[in-house]
Amino acid sequence: MLLISDVHGAFDAMRAVASRGETLLVLGDLLNLMDYRTGEGITADLLGLDFARQTALARARGDYPLMRRLWTERVGDGWEEFRADFEQAVADQYEASRQALTGATAYVTYGNVDRPKLMREYLPDGVRFVDGESIEIEGVLVGFVGGGISTPLGAEGEVSDERMAEKLVQLGPVDVLCSHLPPNIEPLHRDVITGRLERASQPILDYLREHRPRFHFFGDVHQPQATRWTVGKTLCRNVGYFRATKRAVRFTP
Repeated sequence: MLLISDVHGAFDAMRAVASRGETLLVLGDLLNLMDYRTGEGITADLLGLDFARQTALARARGDYPLMRRLWTERVGDGWEEFRADFEQAVADQYEASRQALTGATAYVTYGNVDRPKLMREYLPDGVRFVDGESIEIEGVLVGFVGGGISTPLGAEGEVSDERMAEKLVQLGPVDVLCSHLPPNIEPLHRDVITGRLERASQPILDYLREHRPRFHFFGDVHQPQATRWTVGKTLCRNVGYFRATKRAVRFTP
């Protein structure tokens, strides 16, 4: 089976992977709200590249108050019009993802920038939305937990630690854990480009220590200090950043 994460709008590349005829696992962040390297994405399309780059810098520093101020100053009284345009752009990207996945056998969970309810609506026949459940795939029991860490932004794709822990309890022991978030192991969530620690999940790390799956696959951190790490008997592997690499990770049970 093939695994990808952090597609962020690279739907032509996802179509190429999906057309190989192998089972595909997609670990979240289909939408490209903003490419933090270039500023490209829905935000730039609607509000301009300079604004997108300004907010990207604020996000890289974790300066959420500045992000709010920039948005308020830029959008002003035009929130309703902007919201309508934004929602249409999101729907357009999910339609593009639907076309890219059509004909594939795939399992998809969501990341922090995704809209899980809307994502589910746009998945084509043969592609299953998965979250908080375990499924036998090619003889291997695979558990899926979607979502990113809660932030002051309060995005739909964010999940509290408490909710993540609940979803992991629902899984029970599995052979392979798939999530969007990495476990709370510093080299796995330190971004070497920004130099800062990105989001990571303590509940996922606790799950790995308790249940010891053979493998844990995830994404979210685009330029991690380490892409692989061992927690007890579990091999942890970051399978992203697909928008940049255009490559899937192959897992042979």
